[in-house]
Amino acid sequence: FLRGTQSGHTLVLIDGIRVGSATAGLTAFQDLPLALIDRIEVVRGPRASLYGSEAIGGVIQIFTRQGQGPIKPALSFGAGSHNTWEGSTALGGAVGENGWLQAGLASMDTGGFNACRGSLTAGCFTIEPDRDGYRNRSGNWRAGWRLSSHTEAEINGLRTESKNQFDGSYQNEAHSVQQVLGTSLRFSPHADWQSTLQAGQSRDQSNNYKDGLFTDRFDTRHDSLSWQNDLLLGHSRQLIAGIDWQHDQIDSLTAYTATSRENLGVFGQTLLEWRGQDIQVSLRHDDNQQFGGHVTGNAAWGYTLTQGLRWTLAYGTAFKAPTFNDLYYPGYSNPNLRPEESRSAEMGLAGSLGEVGRWSLNLFETQLTDLIGLDVAYTPANIHSARIRGLEGIATTRVMAWELRGNLTWLDPENRSAGPDQGHVLPRRAEQALTLHADRPLGSWRLGASLRAEGRRYDDPANRVTLPGYATLDLRTEYHLSHDWRLQARVENLFDQDYETAYRYTQPGRSLYLTLRYQP
Repeated sequence: FLRGTQSGHTLVLIDGIRVGSATAGLTAFQDLPLALIDRIEVVRGPRASLYGSEAIGGVIQIFTRQGQGPIKPALSFGAGSHNTWEGSTALGGAVGENGWLQAGLASMDTGGFNACRGSLTAGCFTIEPDRDGYRNRSGNWRAGWRLSSHTEAEINGLRTESKNQFDGSYQNEAHSVQQVLGTSLRFSPHADWQSTLQAGQSRDQSNNYKDGLFTDRFDTRHDSLSWQNDLLLGHSRQLIAGIDWQHDQIDSLTAYTATSRENLGVFGQTLLEWRGQDIQVSLRHDDNQQFGGHVTGNAAWGYTLTQGLRWTLAYGTAFKAPTFNDLYYPGYSNPNLRPEESRSAEMGLAGSLGEVGRWSLNLFETQLTDLIGLDVAYTPANIHSARIRGLEGIATTRVMAWELRGNLTWLDPENRSAGPDQGHVLPRRAEQALTLHADRPLGSWRLGASLRAEGRRYDDPANRVTLPGYATLDLRTEYHLSHDWRLQARVENLFDQDYETAYRYTQPGRSLYLTLRYQP
């Protein structure tokens, strides 16, 4: 729910390749192996003018590890509460003078806990008082070669296979595969011109079961091809122009009316620096096989008020194409659906405290129209609308030896749809959220703590089911056994807080985990 939007309103990329299910319109975050990930970047606000569909609330870009420096191994082994066991191994580094290679494996098993407080009328609509376990096996590879001083080529891949148990009246187990394959070629025809060709494929496959009996299969695939050009026009102007093609394909035992569609997008962006000001304008046109043409754009302006103080304004539009389930699922579909659309405005102020830290405040508003919901005949239709206002505050600083980071959000997510729920708070959004992190080195030790607090939320559009606010405290420590070996421990939910973010779906209580790492 990035910036209060829906789960399907966030675009997720892995090494530049779009991922997610074409039928459900969601990304299986639970299957992504953190041990094989180098970093995660989050851009908040609409970015459809560069990426197309889904980038309403923002974009999450995930980068797997890339080999650097001398070739060296890395190992980790951990165990903890809920009969949890996990491990990973990796090998990566430079190959010769012009190449690099990274490969890794990761594994995780947990006995889990009862995921749902059973009820035949709410939540998971079943009573299954058992432990719901999870298993994950993952591997990735990434290799590149510098063909010349102006040309680089790279290939990458990530595959995870998981078994997920849960509570449900129709299904209660899923065997899933997430796979991403990509290749790119970057070359510079001129010192001020970089051109990138990228091809990729992502796959989301799920075989579903009820009490061990097979029920259905969903296999969705995204194929993509893009060409992007970055040009420097003098010292103060940059131009980005490109074209991308996407093809979605599904394979299922369910008889969809249509099983594929294509999208062709053309985009451009200009960045200009002038007298302490930064101006950014971008525009994109998508031609989709299902809903035709769609134009989106962004405009942003930044101004340096004083040294260390900066003011920004931004406006952007975005859209979300209907999923295959919305359009073609038998008995639950409407092939005439329009894309969900948004208009967002943002105002921000950011400052630097020199070496001490930095801070930022961002005020935003998003208007969502043509949201897809069920009409009186229980058929998908463009009937909903919403307005989301919010204020985000972020700060980092250093007090003595402590590194402090904080994030505070106030959210006003209002249902604007005509009917009895108009004016109500959108479900499952906390109106206040706070996270605080504190870390410090202490000789061979490193200590840390995280506080997460969220206000109440409603689980239903009518705002009759209230989920109370909560706060959890996590502790962590790390001890350097030697230069290459570290022993880590963490306690999550120290005070064993009992809370829910969705009605009758439980969260883990106090948990302890130990990890031994080797990384030269």
